Amino acid sequence: MPTDKPTVLFVCVHNAGRSQMAAAWMSRLAGDRVEVRSAGSAPAAEVNPAVVAALREVGIDIAAETPELLTAGAVRAADVCVTMGCGDACPVFPGRRYLDWKLDDPAGQGVEAVRPIRDEIRALVADLLAEIAPEGDA
Repeated sequence: MPTDKPTVLFVCVHNAGRSQMAAAWMSRLAGDRVEVRSAGSAPAAEVNPAVVAALREVGIDIAAETPELLTAGAVRAADVCVTMGCGDACPVFPGRRYLDWKLDDPAGQGVEAVRPIRDEIRALVADLLAEIAPEGDA
């Protein structure tokens, strides 16, 4: 079903940390102004528990999320594709915008190490949102 909402796809290797945080922040900040998806080039079995805990601290619950496999169809359906540590694995299609955010990987880190990554992702997402779907554009 066609929509005039921009679609953003967040991609990292395991879809268990950075891309899950970015998708959660975009959903929280954008409301229904943006279609949000996330995927991984080699998805993990579950979302990183430290990421779940760090987001829970700011009132976002992603405990029920599951990592998804990156597909060419998901990229093709996105207006903006944001990679975080796996840029080479993401197929490139004409007419899509690609961003690569250099972020520390939360894999194997505790909540203390995840918090600054969470906060950096929030700032990047807020900047992207202001550009692609500013408040008042509904």
